[in-house]
Amino acid sequence: MRLKLTIAYDGRPFLGWQSQAGGNTVQDFLNEALEAVAKQPLKIQGSGRTDTGVHALGQIAHFDAPADSTMNPYNWVPALNTKLPATIRVMECEEVPADFHSRFSANGKTYYYYICTDPVLPPLKAGLAWHLPRLLDADALQQALDLLVGKHDFHAFAAYRGNEQDDTNYIRTIFSADLETLADGYRIRFRGDGFLYKMVRMLTGSTIKVAQGRLRLDDFSQHLDQPEGLPFGKAPLCAPADGLYLERVSY
Repeated sequence: MRLKLTIAYDGRPFLGWQSQAGGNTVQDFLNEALEAVAKQPLKIQGSGRTDTGVHALGQIAHFDAPADSTMNPYNWVPALNTKLPATIRVMECEEVPADFHSRFSANGKTYYYYICTDPVLPPLKAGLAWHLPRLLDADALQQALDLLVGKHDFHAFAAYRGNEQDDTNYIRTIFSADLETLADGYRIRFRGDGFLYKMVRMLTGSTIKVAQGRLRLDDFSQHLDQPEGLPFGKAPLCAPADGLYLERVSY
């Protein structure tokens, strides 16, 4: 039985999603919980990585239950949650077809970025929002976001992990990029067919510079669809991990 998990986590205590030798990642804790429940090693595969400090409301992962398991999907939720730290929670578990893959079956993702503009950042929001206690031009911010919608080369808005190839594809399609005004700031929501390493953070940081009047809209637009060699350079600012949330993975 192949099982699909919907997972939420507070990214502050962890070194991102991806399992690594030093441990302390969300995937490491989930693998340990699976082994404790199943009484045998099991490996979970996620829809994609999130970086250190990035949060998730709807990360998706899958695993294959042992052939002799008698647990139904509903039972796996409390069983796993009793083995996980309170900052990681399995929200749902459902059976899926044997050919389902949390990463390769996905056709889109939704991220949002939370910005708090309160004069003082409340302690309970520390690590959960980017604190910008200054006025932003919301109209200019939305104009910059509007330029991102559609199919573009986002090479200038991608960081490097060090394993990039010469033929790395930097083309992505942004379905929508919307600004929501909150009582204490803003929420920027990006929905697209996929996102490059640190792409959402670099999009957010750059559009915020436009909203602060520190980057002209015309100059911002030149970072999109640049020819080989990036003559206009990389995006000017990468927002911190604090305010970034993986909200949903679409299938």
